[in-house]
Amino acid sequence: MSEIETKGTPKQGLWAATMAFFVGFAAVALFGPTASRFQDVMHLSPLLVGFLVAAPALSGSLLRIPFSAWVDTTGGRKPFLVLLGLSIIGMLGLFLVIHFFYPDHLFPGIYPVLLLLGVLCGCGIATFTVGISQVSYWFPQVKQGRALAIFAGVGNLAPGIFSFLLPLALVMLSLGGSYLAWLVLLVAGTAFYWWFGRNAWYFQFRAEGATDEEAKQEARQRGQELFPAAGFKETLRASARVWKTWALVWLYFTTFGGFIALTAWLPTYWHSYFGVGLVLAGILTAVYSILTSVIRIVGGVLSDVLQQGGENTAILALLIMLMGALVMTSTTQFELAVPGEILLAIGMGICNAAVFKMVPQKVPHAVGGAVGWVGGLGALGGFVIPPVMGFAVHNLGQRGYPIGFVVFIFLALFSLSMTWILKYTQDVPASAAAPASQPETLIREKQPK
Repeated sequence: MSEIETKGTPKQGLWAATMAFFVGFAAVALFGPTASRFQDVMHLSPLLVGFLVAAPALSGSLLRIPFSAWVDTTGGRKPFLVLLGLSIIGMLGLFLVIHFFYPDHLFPGIYPVLLLLGVLCGCGIATFTVGISQVSYWFPQVKQGRALAIFAGVGNLAPGIFSFLLPLALVMLSLGGSYLAWLVLLVAGTAFYWWFGRNAWYFQFRAEGATDEEAKQEARQRGQELFPAAGFKETLRASARVWKTWALVWLYFTTFGGFIALTAWLPTYWHSYFGVGLVLAGILTAVYSILTSVIRIVGGVLSDVLQQGGENTAILALLIMLMGALVMTSTTQFELAVPGEILLAIGMGICNAAVFKMVPQKVPHAVGGAVGWVGGLGALGGFVIPPVMGFAVHNLGQRGYPIGFVVFIFLALFSLSMTWILKYTQDVPASAAAPASQPETLIREKQPK
């Protein structure tokens, strides 16, 4: 085995995956805010526009599940490139539609084409769970929290950064020029990953023809601790059979799903309830988005440093989130709502990091499958929570804007109880949790003291 030359390092694997995830946001960050342009010229109903806006976000969430499981069979490189390639097709198609048909020749019959292209664009954000799984295999457990937080924190900066750049791009480049610029960015990021992105050592040895045990032995000598214990279908089934997977899904539904929900809801909240201008409402939302992403890195560091770091960090973060939700629910003053938003951002960002620190600990025998369930179903919170908040406004009028934040109080309280149970429930050793068909599989060589 020593004659097989391996490529890449953990640091290289981390930053290549982070760059790919960051640019994967490009299509969604452009498509959603510009959907109103299609509404104006195609005379679409609000319902059809809603489907159009939701298409990339929904596909980007649901595709996280199977593609994350795919990592356990082949490593992250192929799933990354397939998802980014599909996103490029979607962006290219939208650019061509805009270039040849917008605005005078767009008609309602093109709507299904736009819907399909929106679904393809969403493939870019499905790279999140692929990157989480790939980075988890590169790093030992004692460094996973920090590495995963860097990956997710830097990657999730994309929506906030694009929120600042998009208005300027639309003015300077027009709609078609903006889509072309975003397409070039996406292609460049994909090329960067193709050149630098590498699978962890175990997958490289397997690709060169090594047996499972030979690959594990060589990879352990290079510092790899985590190994897959099942194939594509089995890793999904194995992780679904563990109740802790669903507890982590709920935590991520609360914090990351809540993050997506508030990114969409806050511009309306600030503009409609407090009457601030659209520019200021956008800035306040961008501050929330960027802070939630950056503070995630701090959450990863805390998860590595503290004893029972994932659980304790999550409890601290959820308490901060709970305080923010209480402030937002009770205040009618702009000066208090801003700190409430900040508290929500800090709590959600830190807890997002803590969740993925816990995934390899709670479901070590099926990391890819567990990451898929957690990242995919958890992200659906972004599409369930806004209608609930909108329902409060519909029934209560202006008073419904602060009262709608009650949903985050209940989510935080329930998540705290789930985290408490996770903390005081003993983890099953990886070797004992492995599927019966592969009893000899060892997931980690040793546990940190």
